[in-house]
Amino acid sequence: MTTMTYAPDYASVVPVPLRWSDMDAYGHVNNVQFLRLLEDARILAFAQWFGRERSVVGEGIIVARHEIEYRAPLLFRIEPIEVAMWITHLGGAAYDVGYEVRDGGHGSTTYALAETTLVGYDFQTERPRRLEEHDKTQLRRFVGPPVPFRHRAAEKRREASA
Repeated sequence: MTTMTYAPDYASVVPVPLRWSDMDAYGHVNNVQFLRLLEDARILAFAQWFGRERSVVGEGIIVARHEIEYRAPLLFRIEPIEVAMWITHLGGAAYDVGYEVRDGGHGSTTYALAETTLVGYDFQTERPRRLEEHDKTQLRRFVGPPVPFRHRAAEKRREASA
């Protein structure tokens, strides 16, 4: 099990409860349920970042990509897990959200690292839209390093040795 924290200190951290139905036949939280946990955390964080009355949740945002790296089995428990979130890339119409799914407290077990690409979207024209400057200003507060996925580190080592 991983015992270091990967998220930057200024990441937004939200508690997310587990559901009994999140477990699979092996007794741990199913890999598919991790996407729901990330979504729950994102909704809570966006309410903090943008305010409940004006959250980008209702402004036309779609998910374009998910990447998850599982680090340790997550067993069901009553206590919520923590999801730390930060922005790993901020573009004109899209941004990437990095996640660390972990136990509460510093230096706890990391269950997964993940990243989601979100795109501003105009549902009337069915096309991407540029992010509003006030949204980008809020997102800049949380810009940080890339998610330290193991395969990316391995790719860099292979490139360096080639």
